[in-house]
Amino acid sequence: MKSTAPSYLKHHLLIAMPHMADPNFAQTLIYLVEHSDEGAMGLVINRPNGLTLGDVLEQLRPDYQPTARCQSLPIYSGGPVQTDRGFVLHPAGQRFQATLELGELALSTSQDVLFAIADGSGPARSLVALGYAGWDAGQLDAELADNAWLTCPADAEILFELPAEQRLNAAANRLGITLGLLTSQAGHA
Repeated sequence: MKSTAPSYLKHHLLIAMPHMADPNFAQTLIYLVEHSDEGAMGLVINRPNGLTLGDVLEQLRPDYQPTARCQSLPIYSGGPVQTDRGFVLHPAGQRFQATLELGELALSTSQDVLFAIADGSGPARSLVALGYAGWDAGQLDAELADNAWLTCPADAEILFELPAEQRLNAAANRLGITLGLLTSQAGHA
């Protein structure tokens, strides 16, 4: 019998299938920060929550006067877990007080990255999210086996360049799939 090592999807995108019933994840695109036999963690990257970086900085430092740039940078609903905790996904290279290197990307969770972005010394490209999506050991693997998600390698253009409302379909298009043509009905031959 041939034994195979598990295939983990760190640095991949999860594309919610059209039949996804969970309102936390329906029509979402998730960047997987971590995926192992212990579980998975990711950030929803296509759901702006209505706040801007300027709004967040005003809460952190009430005397701060946000720049026009800060008022135009959206904050995303990263997922239903710890929605009061911030995460900044950005290209690797710059390190902050709390930065996890993820290969070509990095994830920072300390406030200094927010102020660096605001003053123009931070990463030129970033995605700021409140909360994250988390799965216990084997949970995401079971959802993948149940065809709840499509996957594709992460793409910096999708993460940082495209408007939020275009990201989900752009990721599916990378696989040659048009989500609107998929159905939740199973067929039998």
